Amino acid sequence: MTTARRIVTVLGARPQFIKASAVSAAVAATPGLSETIVHTGQHFDANMSDVFFAELGIPKPAHNLDIHGGAHGDMTGRMLAGIEQLLLADRPDAVLVYGDTNSTLAGALAAAKLHIPVAHVEAGLRSFNMKMPEEINRVLTDRISDWLFAPTTEAVGHLRNEGVPESRVHQVGDVMYDVARLHGARVCADEGVMKDIAVEPGRYVLATIHRAENTDVPERLAIIVDALIALAVDLPVVWPLHPRTRAILEKSGQFARVAESLTLIEPLGYLDMVRFEKYAALIATDSGGVQKEAFFYSVPCVTLRDETEWVELVASGWNRLAPPTSSDALLAQFHAALGSSGEAVTPYGDGHSAEAIVAVLAQALRA
Repeated sequence: MTTARRIVTVLGARPQFIKASAVSAAVAATPGLSETIVHTGQHFDANMSDVFFAELGIPKPAHNLDIHGGAHGDMTGRMLAGIEQLLLADRPDAVLVYGDTNSTLAGALAAAKLHIPVAHVEAGLRSFNMKMPEEINRVLTDRISDWLFAPTTEAVGHLRNEGVPESRVHQVGDVMYDVARLHGARVCADEGVMKDIAVEPGRYVLATIHRAENTDVPERLAIIVDALIALAVDLPVVWPLHPRTRAILEKSGQFARVAESLTLIEPLGYLDMVRFEKYAALIATDSGGVQKEAFFYSVPCVTLRDETEWVELVASGWNRLAPPTSSDALLAQFHAALGSSGEAVTPYGDGHSAEAIVAVLAQALRA
């Protein structure tokens, strides 16, 4: 009897668990492969509880390192040490990481230093802004990965330009599309948190703001707040407020006027977030994942950043890049995006990316 090839998957942030829900299901359905999930603890709150895992059908992590908080180097170092100990004890055949967080880099580094092959899902994305911690994490992870699973043609081009051998690069599409196809069909507007909020489907704006480049720069955050408050005169704005963003608004004295003008709600569970995305008239965000989810549900999006990794959505007209340099300019972008739509494009594959990833790994690990 052939021994199953063992994969350790390192996760830490909510979007990574969402992506892993599709890939982990494909691993479980593949004879000869087994998976152990390690949760670094980078993100953990009430919406990363047992209910979250049950909603997505993810096995509970076998290990939770409970590492969060602190400066980037401190957090990444503690994760590296914790993951290394687990890998030394388990000696898996491969380590699988997702995206661009400190958990991603720590998992990849720990594996590479132990000569365990690394698979990177969402490889090749580039903002070309090395001031972003995420950009540093993704570039370094790509450099030491053995399998680079790129979501788009653009991402493949970046890796080619960086000299990554073609044999290591696999354009598989985007696992977020797999997840959106599966779970988007499960939600209706009259369920969950939405039924308790006084908004009509197609008659509200969903806002999500959490990136340090916006929350930690008072001028940028004030511009975003002013623009959202002005927009709320015409259309309700629903803002699931990240605890860190709430604390900053309170400290800066802006929370009261925001709460008076906008519909502030607690961070949402996964299916509730999908519900609010799917039925929005417009999404205003600085999140990479939310940009794509807006596209998956055919909702116009304004991205409150200086650049985006998902340039194909800007090129096709589904997304507008709006650096928060002026509240008037932001408001103009919001109004221009309302009611708009982009081209009929399919940049993220056919919704079977997870199966393609696992097929590559299964063949390589059995060789």
